[in-house]
Amino acid sequence: MRARRLPITESLQLDVHVERLGVVLSPDGSDAEAEGVLNPGFARASDGRGLLYPRVVARGNISRIERVALRESEGTFESERLGFALEPKAPYELRPQPGYGCEDPRVTFLPVLDEYLMAYTAFGPDGPRVAVASSKDGYSWERLGLVQFENPGATVGDDKDAAFFPEPVLSPSGVRSLALYHRPMLHISTVDGAAAIPLIQKLPFTDRESIRIAYVPLDAVLKDRSELLCVRESVLVLPPDGRWGSLRVGAGTPPVRIAEGWMSLFHAVDQLDGRGTPRFRYCAGIVIHDAEQPHRVLYRSPEPVLSPTERSERRGTVDNVVFPTGIDPRPDLGDHTFDVYYGMADYASGVIRLTLL
Repeated sequence: MRARRLPITESLQLDVHVERLGVVLSPDGSDAEAEGVLNPGFARASDGRGLLYPRVVARGNISRIERVALRESEGTFESERLGFALEPKAPYELRPQPGYGCEDPRVTFLPVLDEYLMAYTAFGPDGPRVAVASSKDGYSWERLGLVQFENPGATVGDDKDAAFFPEPVLSPSGVRSLALYHRPMLHISTVDGAAAIPLIQKLPFTDRESIRIAYVPLDAVLKDRSELLCVRESVLVLPPDGRWGSLRVGAGTPPVRIAEGWMSLFHAVDQLDGRGTPRFRYCAGIVIHDAEQPHRVLYRSPEPVLSPTERSERRGTVDNVVFPTGIDPRPDLGDHTFDVYYGMADYASGVIRLTLL
């Protein structure tokens, strides 16, 4: 598929080529994957091996984060399950009622720390919260805890879709910081998503669920690793708009560096026309941030670059979903080529090859 992208700024426009490479993971019949293997993070481990970190869902909507080694051979992908990176054990990942665990990881290697950081959704007694784990090699993971958003400008409550930037950047106040996406949630949407729709549609776009960037001062982290969880600033960067994704917008893949700045794929949600129970469509687009000050958005896709069109994207646990979560730069195929891993209808995992022309 080839699509022309129109300019958002006078100086920046993109042509994008997207090639679907198919399903890379589907449930293997085990109890742990009974309800899906989806939304995989990705990283190149310290030994150079490509690793996926899918959310695997057992009956009762109990989520774990699996390790899967991935190898491409002549256009096909072979996978090997390597056990779990994280299972629900911490108090903030457990609760008595069904629906809990470790969800939707995004993995980033940060050279300044010489370690991998996994931002994931911990679904426990208080609902969804942003949690962080770290690894030196991509295989063994240590929990660091929940991110704290108590400072001015931040929000406290349900939050998800977090992903770290690979390199330090400048916060809005000019502090050299580590940065991460996050999406604070409207409480009503977590209580009854269908009932919330008419209320959300009455809100200004900037009051709907949106991508924010949170900032953690780098010097504090280098002195005290626990400071990694202490957000000092948070700023709105990508709200819904009237073109597509009007209900909410959330982060997708971690950002990667390109000549123009920081590029990532995000997801956005629209309501489909129809009567009865509301139906939704999740699509994906591209955002590019300024390299030094990522709260400055240079480009946003005026239309989706990936929409649910294949059967594995249109039918599943949740229909009509493409949900990007992992990205692998492919310099062996060209300077602007990336493999993007994504969830398919909340049931399986797929991959596209994306090229910026």
